[in-house]
Amino acid sequence: MNIESLTIVLRPRSAWEAVELGSALVRRHAGAIWKPWLLLSVPVLLLLNALAFALDAIWLAGLLMWWLKPVFERIPLYVLSRGVFGDVPASRQTLHAQLRWGAGWLLPYLSWRRLGPARSLYLPVDLLEGGVGVAARQRRRALGGPAYGVAGLVTLVGLNFELALLLGAIALGLMFVPTEWLPESARLLGSLLLDQPAWVQLALNALAWAASSVIGPFYVGAGFGLYLNRRTELEAWDIELVLRRLRARLAAGASTALLVLVVACGWPAQGWAQAPAAQSPAQQSVESSVESDTAAADGRNRRVAATPDRHRKDAATLPQVFRGPLADDASLRQAVERAYADPSVSPRRQVTRWQRRGMSDPDRALDPAPWLSAFGRAIAVAGEIGLWLLFGALVLALLVTAPRWMKWLRATAAEQRREPTGLQRRVAPAIAPLPAEVAAAVRQLWQAGEQRDALALLYRASVEAMVARTGAALPPGATEAQCLRAARKLPLAQDREAFEQVVRMWQYAAYAQRLPGEEAFTAQLDIASRRFGWAGGAAA
Repeated sequence: MNIESLTIVLRPRSAWEAVELGSALVRRHAGAIWKPWLLLSVPVLLLLNALAFALDAIWLAGLLMWWLKPVFERIPLYVLSRGVFGDVPASRQTLHAQLRWGAGWLLPYLSWRRLGPARSLYLPVDLLEGGVGVAARQRRRALGGPAYGVAGLVTLVGLNFELALLLGAIALGLMFVPTEWLPESARLLGSLLLDQPAWVQLALNALAWAASSVIGPFYVGAGFGLYLNRRTELEAWDIELVLRRLRARLAAGASTALLVLVVACGWPAQGWAQAPAAQSPAQQSVESSVESDTAAADGRNRRVAATPDRHRKDAATLPQVFRGPLADDASLRQAVERAYADPSVSPRRQVTRWQRRGMSDPDRALDPAPWLSAFGRAIAVAGEIGLWLLFGALVLALLVTAPRWMKWLRATAAEQRREPTGLQRRVAPAIAPLPAEVAAAVRQLWQAGEQRDALALLYRASVEAMVARTGAALPPGATEAQCLRAARKLPLAQDREAFEQVVRMWQYAAYAQRLPGEEAFTAQLDIASRRFGWAGGAAA
């Protein structure tokens, strides 16, 4: 891996800073990511919805699109893994690479790894490094250990964002519904969700795909940022990059100085031939010292290039090269020892087990307590016998009580097999005309204890009076909201207010079972009688 061509600043970051780094990379390469994403996912969406529509199971298309997300998540990972080195692939190249790139890992990520909480972190480990078997498991364990919790939280946050976008798109449609239509629209929406027609299911599938298409690349970018940060922590990419640049400067300076020294001193050809051989260990020693001192000054005991054996070898070689005593290198030795004492470089684990006192090593493989094993086997046999006895008792109880529950089963099966009877047809009763004295008839029904019928007659008479004055054409079964909109054509504000109060009183009684009091009903009846010209409005 050529880390010198990286387009990002290498430094140790916290896990959430690494997530933000991945999101920034996605925003930088947005065009290279979303173009192939749309070119691949839109045909798959249309094909799956068409097949699901033919099978009359449109919900299956949405489920399959959600399950196939790891297939599409390879696209942003492919772009980011190359764009971070300054080589942004074209859309054609990205789509062509999806035929083979990472195909061997599709089965795991579409089966037992599909619901893994750290999928965004493990996906670059498997697809970019190409490990298999035990090596892949060890690599995932090494890179994903400290960042596993953050990767799980990233998955949870991404899921919440997708749900928020989906519900927000549905709520956006309701924002354009007029206020007086909201009760009816809410009932219609509830009926559509309970008994979804085909167009509603297709719309939900499209909205779910749109939400996952917006959040999916950022989810992959967050995992890629965590992956880069973990490799920087474990492999010290930032220190390695500094040392490579330092080595290049030292090599250039050493070559120039050596050439000047050879010309000035007039060394023979043999000395000229031996100069490069003496340069290499000296240069390596300088590089080792700089690297170890950098690790000690940084305060992070991470991997360094020097080893104790190499240090001793350089210690013996340097006096011959420089022909003079060297400074004490105790600080260098201490830095190397601290670096190799780091658990991330030399991992160790502590295993604790119980054993009987005074037992020798050969006896540890034997059973420490034979009587305890025999007691355990006896308990297991007793438990097995008890379960069989319980099963037999249950079967016996079912056989004894069979005459009671068999009748119920036969009756239930007979009801399911019973064919429906013929349709019963009856003529709906004709709507009776309004009485000549509406107010008196309404009052008579109220005093007879039929308050709901009285309010229904009052509402019906008010609607007919409003239609007669405005000339509005109401459809059959017009709702209260439609009547209120038609009443806006009444010329007088008092008439519109009186009609609205009658409608509200009827709605409270019809839908909320809230009947008005005697005084409120009488006052409203008197107002409606005066506004609509009904006789018999005043109380006797």
